[in-house]
Amino acid sequence: MYVWIWRHLPGGLPGKMIGSLVLFLGACALLLFVVFPRIQGKLPWNDVTIDRGTHSSSTPTPGP
Repeated sequence: MYVWIWRHLPGGLPGKMIGSLVLFLGACALLLFVVFPRIQGKLPWNDVTIDRGTHSSSTPTPGP
């Protein structure tokens, strides 16, 4: 797949380097601004619960 993309990018080596950088940054922007916000509610680390029950004021001492 990467060889196919490299062969189809226009220009010589500098053009291909710039084109591949633009493609990489576009893929990152697509993930950050479109994909991740849509799947944010389905990710497991968003289910955080803080227990506000009784808490002892003394800190436990570490074992020997």
